[in-house]
Parts: sequence; C-alpha cells; structure tokens
Amino acid sequence: MSRLQRLAPVVGLFVLAPFVGEFLLGNLTLAQFPIGTLLAPLYGGGAVLVREIARRRGGGWPMMALLACAYALIEEGTLDQLLWNPAYAGVDSFHTSTYVPMLGTSVELVQTVVALHAVWSICIPIALVETFVPGRRTTPWLGVTGLLTVSIVFVLGAAFVFWGNYAEYRFLAPAHQQVLIGTAVVGLVVAAFSVRSRTPTGDGGRAPSPWILGTAALVTTSAYWMASGLSTAGWGEWIGVALWSLIVAVIVPMVLRWSRSPDWGSRHRFSLAAGATLTYVWLAFPVVPAGGGSVVVDLMSNAVFGAAAVVVLLLASRAAARSDRALMAEQR
Repeated sequence: MSRLQRLAPVVGLFVLAPFVGEFLLGNLTLAQFPIGTLLAPLYGGGAVLVREIARRRGGGWPMMALLACAYALIEEGTLDQLLWNPAYAGVDSFHTSTYVPMLGTSVELVQTVVALHAVWSICIPIALVETFVPGRRTTPWLGVTGLLTVSIVFVLGAAFVFWGNYAEYRFLAPAHQQVLIGTAVVGLVVAAFSVRSRTPTGDGGRAPSPWILGTAALVTTSAYWMASGLSTAGWGEWIGVALWSLIVAVIVPMVLRWSRSPDWGSRHRFSLAAGATLTYVWLAFPVVPAGGGSVVVDLMSNAVFGAAAVVVLLLASRAAARSDRALMAEQR
C-alpha cells in the first residue's frame, strides 16, 4: 500500500468534518469557503484525533461518541465561548425557558451544541469515511509521527478559533463557568477511556434492515431539529429538549443492542450516518448563514453542497454493499 493510499482516509476525514459541520449545515456558503478552510484544522483535526484515539484503545463507537461530546464542549464552551456569550452571532437561546442561572446558559443550547458537533461534525464523517475502507475500519490510520502532526494542527486550529472570537467579542466566560466546562470535558474523557473493547456477542437480536434504519435516522433527526426550532421561549423549547433526551435514553441503547446482532454490517452503520446526513441537506435551506449575504448565493450553495453530499452517500452506499457481500462470501 502506497503512502497516498494509507493517508487517503485521514485526508478524507480531515476535509469531510468541516464540510458536514459548517457547509452542509448551511452555516457557511460558497462565498465563505476561505473561512471553512481556516476551520479545517479544528474540525478535521478533532475528528481524526477522536477516531485515532478510540481505534488505538479499542473502545469503538462508545468511546468515539464520548470523545466527540468532549470535543463539542471544548469548541463551544472553551474556544469560541458560544455557550456563555449572549452576544455571539446568531445565538438567542440564553435567557429562555430552559435557561439555568447556575450554568449561565440554557439546557437547549447545550444539547444543540452536542448534537451539532458530536453527531454531525465528528461521528458522521468518521462513519462515512470508514465505510470506504472496510478493511481498515477498526485499525489506526496514523503512526506516532502522524498522530503528533495532527495534534499540533488541531492545537493551532483551536488557538486560531479562540483568538479570532476573542478579538471579535472581547469576551471571556467567568472562572466558574470555565471550571464547569472543564470538569464536564474531563468527565467525558475519563468515561471514554473507561470504555473497554467488546467482542460482538450475537445477543442483540435481529437488526432492522438498513433501509429502515436509514429512514428512522432521517425522521428522528429531522423531528429533533424541527421540534427544537418550534420556539425559543415557553413550553415549545422543552419539546426539543425532551426529544433530545428521548433519543439519548432510548434510541442510542437500541442501536448499541442491534450492533451486537450477527447480521449487523457495513450497510447498517452507513444507513444511520446517511439518514442523519440527509437531514442536514434539507435543514440547510431554512438556516441563515452565519455571515449573512445574498439569498441567491445561500440557496445555490445549499444546492451544490447537498448534491455533493448525495454523491458521497451514493459512493459510500456502494462501498458498504460490496463490504457486506464480501463478508457474506467469506462466511459461506
């Protein structure tokens, strides 16, 4: 295997993370491509590090999910201060019905941040890229030198985001909020490193078909974003909070159980990621770009990015099907 082939999934993940996290969401347009490029070290570096750490430790998806949640809190709580800064562009979810004075932010905003980054910025890009390299899905992609390089790139990207936001807002959260977010991040990291590798036991029952899983992922994630957008005040905001909690408490354990099924395969993992990705494709159209700009450019950008996402999903779908067929052939 050539060096280019070895690094291809790393580069793919490095690029896909900011694409899904910012462009596909509709937060950035084609006109703001340079900004997205500057965000790649943070998003892409974070996704690569989460994936490499989890695969090296053998913690699998539970470990990746916990580290992804820690990443989400680091980005929005420590670096750009979105969780605490009421003047942050486009944020109006502070003093609403889910606002907690002791936290200095709202429950809805914290949940939104975790959903945005843990699921879409980190986990979905990892799942899609791993689909393209089934033979290397559970193995590290980088050596020590590569891991150190990505770590440096990530730290530089984090510093850029922190100083960029500080220069714009001149805002730093009070010490108790920084301690609070630091404690939460440390807790998530400790929990992640406590995860032990598990060999599939085959006791997960029969997994639903990939089509059902993909449709359920699309409907569930779409319902969450629609519910969270119903209202930013009063009881309506609690609908999104309740649905987010329901997904975490009920649906996530169900998926973990199905993943232990003997018929669970690449198409199941891909379908979950694909369904959630398609949610961003439609969600981008009502989302107002962070930097504003022309409505025409916004709509054109959403169409271009959505089409690119569909192409990636089609290619990944074929790769997942080939992988499952090859596995079935080996088991015969």
